[in-house]
Amino acid sequence: MRPPAPAALGLLLLLLLLLLPPPDQAAKKPTPCQRCRELVDKFKQGMVDTAKKNFGGGNTAWEEKTLSKYEFSEVRLLEIMESLCGSSDFECNRLVEEQEEHLEAWWLRLKKEHPDLFEWFCVKTLQVCCYPGTYGPDCLACQGGSERPCSGNGHCSGDGSRQGDGSCQCHIGYQGVLCTDCTDGYFSSLRNETHSICTACDESCKTCTGPTNRDCAQCEVGWVREDGACVECDSTCVGCTGKGPGQCKECIPGYTKESGQCTDIDECSLAEKACVRENENCYNTPGSYVCVCPEGFEETEDACVQTQTAGDGEWSALLPLAQREDSRWGLPSLCSGVCLHWEPPREEIHTRSGLGIPGRREGKTAPGTKS
Repeated sequence: MRPPAPAALGLLLLLLLLLLPPPDQAAKKPTPCQRCRELVDKFKQGMVDTAKKNFGGGNTAWEEKTLSKYEFSEVRLLEIMESLCGSSDFECNRLVEEQEEHLEAWWLRLKKEHPDLFEWFCVKTLQVCCYPGTYGPDCLACQGGSERPCSGNGHCSGDGSRQGDGSCQCHIGYQGVLCTDCTDGYFSSLRNETHSICTACDESCKTCTGPTNRDCAQCEVGWVREDGACVECDSTCVGCTGKGPGQCKECIPGYTKESGQCTDIDECSLAEKACVRENENCYNTPGSYVCVCPEGFEETEDACVQTQTAGDGEWSALLPLAQREDSRWGLPSLCSGVCLHWEPPREEIHTRSGLGIPGRREGKTAPGTKS
């Protein structure tokens, strides 16, 4: 007998991979407590759906007598049980089949003594759940007590189930074993023996004692204390001693200090060319620059290659250029003697910068310049 061909083995392996459950499916699988709670919720919904059945109006005395019999009847139980699971819900159908006798006993004999089906069925009988505020196999009280786990500022691990370790997973802004302390960026606006409330600081504060920029104990990165309040550094600064571009400690890339202020570097006017491809035009932008192939030129890896010849009476990108700002693109228009409006033709040039502007190639600070 011949061994299977490699192609057949590959196909078999692919089929096996498709049949395997996703890696995170096990993590998403409902816990026994969740399955029990879902079943109880469906049972309660079935009770609601059948509550007024066989009561259509007319002979009220007869119907009330009939309805009272139906209310606790096996017929109604059967109708509720049949509506609990969809035909394709294997886990639900399996649980109903396994626990059918328990549900029947509760319905026929124990409902009055134990009106809370979840408590009787999931907590006491199957012992897959705990009371709220408790956790683990022995249903111990969560950190902070079962009445207000985690001081009301977090979630108790395993709360209401037979799982978890009872530790607190604090809400945003809170920390500590019982979630009573505030994290950086929050301050304590209320704290007593039973409650602790943390409120967000002003955006300028890393730590604070109150809600305004004057309550900062420490300024956030990009802010500096001035006249008793944290104020924002200029957008051209990396660290500052006060407001404005003249108070920068250092400048962001694309800017340099001139006369004590962070000023944009004109990369296009530097001795070392920023746009190195042949026939390529360079246009300065705040903190950067763009490289554009002129009209009538096609962009290639190493050059802008001419695809059209300028005719008589037409201006050419090869003529000497003057520049003026084109407000629509943030790029100059090209002029020869008389200024003409210039708009990059979409079909002839390509985007390299990802800025969504045809023909723009965004640059970085040119080599040999200080930022």
